[in-house]
Amino acid sequence: MRTTLDINVELLQRARKLSRITGKTALVHAGLEALIAREARARLARLGGTEKKATAPKRRRGATDR
Repeated sequence: MRTTLDINVELLQRARKLSRITGKTALVHAGLEALIAREARARLARLGGTEKKATAPKRRRGATDR
């Protein structure tokens, strides 16, 4: 999907320098992926033990199977 964005030049340069990603599209994709990952982690942390009846999943293999 093509779109037009007005991005602060200094912010773009700083992101390029820190990430070493030179392409604008790749840089925006990496930024969006990082934002999604951060928000998913925050959402999971907010759940933090709210399911009182949850049980641990069964393990696929025991310590002796290794």
